[in-house]
Amino acid sequence: MTAVDASTASRLVTVTTARGITCQVLVFGDTAAPPVVAFHGASGHLAGEPMLTKLAERYAVYAPVWPGYGPEDGEELIEDMLDFALHGADVIDALGLGPAHGGPAPHLIGHSMGGMIAAEMVAISPVSYGKLALIAPAGLWLDEYPIVDIFTLLPFEFPQYLFHDADAGAAMMTGGMDFDDAEAIKAFLIGNSRRLGTAGKILFPIPNRRLSKRLYRVTNPTLVVWGESDRLITPVYARAWLDKLPHAELVYVEAAGHMAPYEQPDDVATHIANFFA
Repeated sequence: MTAVDASTASRLVTVTTARGITCQVLVFGDTAAPPVVAFHGASGHLAGEPMLTKLAERYAVYAPVWPGYGPEDGEELIEDMLDFALHGADVIDALGLGPAHGGPAPHLIGHSMGGMIAAEMVAISPVSYGKLALIAPAGLWLDEYPIVDIFTLLPFEFPQYLFHDADAGAAMMTGGMDFDDAEAIKAFLIGNSRRLGTAGKILFPIPNRRLSKRLYRVTNPTLVVWGESDRLITPVYARAWLDKLPHAELVYVEAAGHMAPYEQPDDVATHIANFFA
């Protein structure tokens, strides 16, 4: 494992889990601060992670890159929801965090697909973690409010479902890519296909892996955060999560869609930081 220093600048470390999967972890803030582990959604890490940068003013934030989203291999070893959940726990262990390493139980954050996995992790082992923040998590299914099938969307269709401001979202997702550069477009499409291939293991055809049966085990205090303009997973789902979680509260974020951590990073970070305090 690459050593993590105590500077406040964000940096990248690499860990190898007990199962032998090597992955990158973005680290924000002073590592002497209380630890928070944040799991990204199906879109991966975007725009320099402004919400995590803000949160790092008060916490040490570790943001793992899921297999299939970084330069390393390993996604072939992740086959189902249990694999994702155990991999998340293995990364935390590889980082040297938690009571097993003499430290406090880390708080968890999960966005969208990452929220689904974080909730599963806590359901499996509530005592291993502190508080839980779920930002527009996937994982539940309401027949009367079907979730948009992201695997049927073309790349240019994503922003209208993910963002309150679709134009700003499109620029964020493409990272300023030159659309006249055929090689850049090719690399983007290949990377996007790989990411969706990994996400599809738990999101396709619908994000229902019977997590709802296990949420009663999440006795940890939980904050559910939802963008008011979410067109991918309608805010109706926020109440469905609250009905399943025994110790949860809900906040809505104005002028934000499914990608609330990127559209309103300061608001989301403030809600979560105050909840974790």
